[in-house]
Amino acid sequence: METTLRGVGVSHGVAIGEVRHMGTAVLEPPAKQIPADEAEREQGRARQAVEAVAADLIARGNLAGGEAQHVLEAQAMMAQDPELMADVERRIAVGSTAERGVYDAFASYRALLAGAGEYLAGRVADLDDVRNRIVARLLGVPMPGVPDSDEPYVLIARDLAPADTALLDPALVLGFVTEEGGPTSHSAILARALGVPAVVALPGAGELAEGTLIAVDGSTGEIFVEPSDAKRAELESAAAARKATLTAATGPGATSDGHKVPLLANVGGPADVPAAVEAGAEGVGLFRTEFLFLDDSKQAPSEEKQIAAYRAVLEAFPEGRVVVRVLDAGADKPLDFLTPADEPNPALGVRGLRSLLDHPDVLRTQLTALSKAAEGLPVYLEVMAPMVADRADAKAFADACREAGLNAKFGAMVEIPSAALRARSVLQEVEFLSLGTNDLAQYTFAADRQVGAVSRLQDPWQPALLDLVALSADAAKAEGKSCGVCGEAASDPLLACVLTGLGVTSLSMGAASIPYVRATLAKYTLAQCERAASAARAADSAEEARRAAQAVLSGE
Repeated sequence: METTLRGVGVSHGVAIGEVRHMGTAVLEPPAKQIPADEAEREQGRARQAVEAVAADLIARGNLAGGEAQHVLEAQAMMAQDPELMADVERRIAVGSTAERGVYDAFASYRALLAGAGEYLAGRVADLDDVRNRIVARLLGVPMPGVPDSDEPYVLIARDLAPADTALLDPALVLGFVTEEGGPTSHSAILARALGVPAVVALPGAGELAEGTLIAVDGSTGEIFVEPSDAKRAELESAAAARKATLTAATGPGATSDGHKVPLLANVGGPADVPAAVEAGAEGVGLFRTEFLFLDDSKQAPSEEKQIAAYRAVLEAFPEGRVVVRVLDAGADKPLDFLTPADEPNPALGVRGLRSLLDHPDVLRTQLTALSKAAEGLPVYLEVMAPMVADRADAKAFADACREAGLNAKFGAMVEIPSAALRARSVLQEVEFLSLGTNDLAQYTFAADRQVGAVSRLQDPWQPALLDLVALSADAAKAEGKSCGVCGEAASDPLLACVLTGLGVTSLSMGAASIPYVRATLAKYTLAQCERAASAARAADSAEEARRAAQAVLSGE
């Protein structure tokens, strides 16, 4: 009998197939004591396992490329954390086996992360995956992971570690469903990059029996269990119609009455550029530069290395717009040479622009490298600061740009509610705003983007978040300046129409989402988008806002 479940749709498309479950978690190793004379050998085993797991994660990242590479490299750094390894060796020195020492040390570190604020608590799943890989290697058992199958299937998991998501084969994994996670979790971001339909935060997903036929709608978040022939035909027809619409929609982003809405790509480095170009991106709306700095947490990359990486991206968009975010370090992206190691709550501490202003030499080198990378290129370079709180922050960044002789527009990211509430003040110092809706939602609702239990508060359809977007867009219009969105909200085609109606002037997203957004925008006039935006803001919940906007755009 057909039943319907609902989670959070995070990656567009429809997948119909049989359920296959992720492998079970590594068992807890026994707590047995070893003789003192075996401690050195066990410590060596632990170090070898850690290095092997870190190397494997880096190798997987190199194979995957793009966003996945950056996530996996960060995970490898987590495995090699010197303080964590020192704790493992201390535990072995007093009698633990290598596997038990790893297990207990990671458990202790896990408890610290869980209580260390939103960003670090959100990395618990990544830490668990690293622990499982190390313990599995020490025990000599297979690492739990994506099941072996000769036939395509829908993958079900409690959560998906980045190392598993990054190397999913879209030819076999038709889609995936997780019990945990949120719309901006690593799994969700990587699913969009892969173009795999996905639904997260579905309680009870693990109870779906192996081999059960299900249909996954990654746009609506609906899961149809044992769908009827009629439902399957309906979903397949809708998917075919959607594909035809995508194929027909080409050219720059615009509403049906010609209101231009540039569609830009979010990229993490040169590896992401080919997909963006193929999708018809009109430029880059968010160039995350952290990938360069995460290679070595002990020191910043040289100016020459930065110039080469930046130029590779700038050259791909001749006469296009490229918006670069300067280094956003801290919280879940700690760097030994830049961020404090003893903050009680790193997400609310010295991160983003605050870190850079504390280390002006790092900011100066990056701005100089960007300036040199753009020399002689017909590109419209724009540079923005992360985590701007007020006009003083904006002025400090603008002054640094001028002092570095940067020939570019400089702007501020709106990720903190204070920046949205005082957007006109911020715009006295910078030339544009860019809304990072992922962090803006976190800080508005005190809801970690990695925690499925609070996923309703991470939903970018929340009316309070739309209010902050409207405040920012209105301020930019009043000042004659631009206000884009570069957070994950822009990748939702229906929400993209609402953002356009709120006055947002450009939309930036993962390359895989650009065709969907382009096709949807082209169906509606600007006036329809404005009415949908008003209806969404008048609602009292995210679900009501979504339904209200849909009703307006469908003419109900």
